[in-house]
Amino acid sequence: MRTEDVLAATATGLWRWDNGAGTVTLDAEAARLLELPSEEGVFRESEVRSHFHPVDWNEIHGVVNLAVAEGTLAEARLRIVDEQGHVLRTVRTRSKPLPPAEGDDEDYVLVGTLQEVADPPPGAAGAQSRITGDWRRSREAFLLDAGRALAEARSTAEVLRVAYSLSMPGFSPDGLAVFGAEGERLTIVGHHGHTMGDEDPFNDMPLETDYPAAEVVRTGRAIYLPSPEEYYRRYPATWPLARRFGRRSWAFLPLIVAGRTMGAWMAGFRHPVSFSPDERSVLTTVARMLAQALARAGIAETERELSQGLQRTMMPSLGAGIPGMTVAARYVPTGGGLQVGGDWYDMIPLPNGRVALVIGDVQGHDVRAAALMGQLRIALRAYASEGHRPDAVLARASRFLSGLTDAYEDGEHSGARFATCLYAEADPDTGTLDIARAGHPDPVVMTADGTAVIRQTAGGLPLGIESDTDYPTTRFTLEAGETIMLCTDGLIETGGHDLATGWVRLRPILERHTSDLEKLADALVQAVHGPGSHYTTGPLADRREDDVAVLLLRREGATARRTATRRTAARRTTLTIAQAEPERISAARQQVREMLHDWADPEQVDSAVLMISEMATNVLVHTDGDALLVAQASGEHGERRLRVEVADRSDELPHKRRPGEMASSGRGLVLMEMLADAWGVDPRGEGKSIWFELYESAEPVELREAEPVRLPEPAPEPEP
Repeated sequence: MRTEDVLAATATGLWRWDNGAGTVTLDAEAARLLELPSEEGVFRESEVRSHFHPVDWNEIHGVVNLAVAEGTLAEARLRIVDEQGHVLRTVRTRSKPLPPAEGDDEDYVLVGTLQEVADPPPGAAGAQSRITGDWRRSREAFLLDAGRALAEARSTAEVLRVAYSLSMPGFSPDGLAVFGAEGERLTIVGHHGHTMGDEDPFNDMPLETDYPAAEVVRTGRAIYLPSPEEYYRRYPATWPLARRFGRRSWAFLPLIVAGRTMGAWMAGFRHPVSFSPDERSVLTTVARMLAQALARAGIAETERELSQGLQRTMMPSLGAGIPGMTVAARYVPTGGGLQVGGDWYDMIPLPNGRVALVIGDVQGHDVRAAALMGQLRIALRAYASEGHRPDAVLARASRFLSGLTDAYEDGEHSGARFATCLYAEADPDTGTLDIARAGHPDPVVMTADGTAVIRQTAGGLPLGIESDTDYPTTRFTLEAGETIMLCTDGLIETGGHDLATGWVRLRPILERHTSDLEKLADALVQAVHGPGSHYTTGPLADRREDDVAVLLLRREGATARRTATRRTAARRTTLTIAQAEPERISAARQQVREMLHDWADPEQVDSAVLMISEMATNVLVHTDGDALLVAQASGEHGERRLRVEVADRSDELPHKRRPGEMASSGRGLVLMEMLADAWGVDPRGEGKSIWFELYESAEPVELREAEPVRLPEPAPEPEP
């Protein structure tokens, strides 16, 4: 009996599909089944493709690729359609892919048979083709959901949890295991559907073992065992290990990433599974997604471990603490890459018994920024340990960074980097702080009553901009119960904020958490990176995250009294305005506004700011010395008293004048008499002090009954 007669009797055609050449060779019966002229010939792939249902054509590609990868038969059912898309018949193909040519992994030749399948009449009992209809739609939906869930997993544990929760359409496994390869050993990465200890016989197994997972790792080819008999026939040595789980079918698939087999995935079933091409296609697709997800998770975990190691190495510990003071600090890296950046903080014991607090930010969020940060931090520690003053420490650090970035420019790295920095030298005994600032945000002081105020300090250019730069020093005293916060701009600006709106976001946090520095530090970080931060984004379009470093220092003392008298504690600020620094008048106005941010009457705050400008300007214009401003608010909220004094070393007392309409001066005392509740001039042993007081009232100014103002006569002009 000839083969041709058998094929003709069973209405079976032959075809040869050359993917590389783009041609399909058909015999007469195969051509008839595909609605082509019933004669043997060679047809273009596009000509044959037009006779298949579009969905089935995409299906055959997946089935063939699976068969090529596993070296098995490609079996599928395909619908033949006419020009209008009406289904004419369904054919079944069983084809064998021939090995591709050497070095060609994409092209293949498929040879096999085509045979018509008789669909059951409507209402007749019979199995529906699993390659069409609802099963295909549910399978595609399952793969989309599985791919999305695996893509979102961030760690190996999350990937395994997603894999265990997958419910495959029609043949969900009841037991899963993921094997990894470490050297020449097979290890268990994770498993599901087993009790604790069941994995012990399979853990640390040599790859030469006659076990399906080991063979999959060695060869990179999937193994399907549809029955216990098949398992025992192929792997009799390890069958006793698998028999006790009571399963009926097993699938072992390679986990391949970038052409390398990194492990194996086992799916075990308590019901028989024939592992049809469609089921194999689903399992293979899930295995590929699982391998990619595990590879991404492994890389992410390695990066996290590396970044945490870098952080532990670069970030200092705060040590045993400072007598009479409490310190807390936090560092949060940016969300991308290795999660390392240029922000840092440090606490340095000094030879004179004082302590230096340093916080800074090197430009950039990459590894080079982290490297520069580490070098700069070491240099600052060295300069500080030598006993230099804050201004000298920053000047030397600027020269160091400038030379360092020049060396980078001459080497393989290009582009200079700069750094902002704030260096504060604290005296634990007196609470005195000497601060030098290099382009860094100003510190924030929380007073004993919980008021947060931005403390204006003198500053210079960021480090590394110029090799020779001066950094003026600002001195003030941290009173008992007061806290100072040093932070990088990431704490203020993350989430699209600028310095103004970011300060508005942080101020309530600072004033609400005043008892515990650790809780305050956590609350500040949560305000920027916690869930609530997503609802308080800023007005700017740039939403890139920045590193965050924050350092808190509190001067302890009278804790109980501070808690009991929080609402009555005095707020106090002092500032020296030098003749060469008239711009410090603006800083004085800002400090008083910050101190009086919750004052009942905003117009009184405006009046205070205006009088401060007049008093400080008069000192700079009419004397040759500096002005010392002291402002203090005390009393119960709603009934507080503000007293502001401006002192200088000149013995000449001010005179009240009657300026004309066009006069450019002479209105200072007139304004004070109109706006202040009380004012005066006090001579001192050396110089004088002019002062005014404002009394807080819960009623706005416009609601109080205005009192007539009587101006005293001006002092007579001195005789020549």
